[in-house]
Amino acid sequence: MSNLYCHRILPSALIALLSSGSASFAHDEGSLAERIEQFFVGADLVSGPKVVDCTLSGGTETSCFSITVKAAPQSYTPGPWCPTNIADSAEAGGIWLRDGEVHDVDGAFIANLAEFYGDSEWQLFDKDTGDIRFTGSLEACQAAARPDVDPAYQNYCVQCLPEYMPDDATITYVIPVEPQPVRRSQPTNFAGSGVAYNGIRLDGPAPLDAILAAHTIAPFDDCGGHVNPHVGYHYHAVTDCLAPSPATFGPVHGATALEHGTQIGIAMDGFQIFSNLMASGAAPADLDSCNGHDGEDFAYHYHAGTAGSNAILGCLKAEAGCTLDDENAVCDASVRPPRP
Repeated sequence: MSNLYCHRILPSALIALLSSGSASFAHDEGSLAERIEQFFVGADLVSGPKVVDCTLSGGTETSCFSITVKAAPQSYTPGPWCPTNIADSAEAGGIWLRDGEVHDVDGAFIANLAEFYGDSEWQLFDKDTGDIRFTGSLEACQAAARPDVDPAYQNYCVQCLPEYMPDDATITYVIPVEPQPVRRSQPTNFAGSGVAYNGIRLDGPAPLDAILAAHTIAPFDDCGGHVNPHVGYHYHAVTDCLAPSPATFGPVHGATALEHGTQIGIAMDGFQIFSNLMASGAAPADLDSCNGHDGEDFAYHYHAGTAGSNAILGCLKAEAGCTLDDENAVCDASVRPPRP
């Protein structure tokens, strides 16, 4: 069996094992770790997977698996984000999201922002040279990439580069082995939506209102990701970069699972995240407000939102685990972290 084939079929087998109960899990810990490692074969894995005690967002004390990764995709180089002149083509910039649609951030897009938003205060470029104002240093990134944008960086294209992050920066994901459903769905803006198979954070919605209020644009690259100084490179949209061909997925859990397409990640509550569309190319039916549903012989799972929706998941249906800066820290998701 090839590594590629293993990569495609083991995610569903992994979740079957994760969902089979703590007794089964305790007897097959080594196999579980191997399956988790296979799922994240495309990630820059620093340590783990390992089994740890954890406290979930609703206060449930349970077992979680923990992996520590660097926020660096291995199959492509992140960026670009901001074009440098209004004459630049789409290849020089990333994408922007509005009303469910994806727009190329090329020079013409920057030049047309006043009309695009119906607000004459938009002016991100020099009228004489066409040069676009963009954040070009760590200090500028830190001042502009925050909810209360520094007034000095209003009317800027905001980009933070991966090299601004410390070389030893890592992020640890602590995710419940067995999902613990809740009566009221949980928001995704604390721990994020989940983690993709390449080890990159699947985040909650980008704070578009705060960004736009300062007349700034913080583009995503064509893969739906950008960088901030707190979590590094992360996704706010799922594009074709996380949609390998469903033909290589493999026959697991019967035909129903195969029809749901390709698993792209694991949510912070332990449920699977599949690509936006079914294997047939059709949109999944009967999704709830969290973007999830049940299959006839397939457990509850999510489908990522459309790229333009600014919502990979609408919410979480079970208690969330933790994202941690320190791999040795204990996960207690019932305590909300301080705002950065």
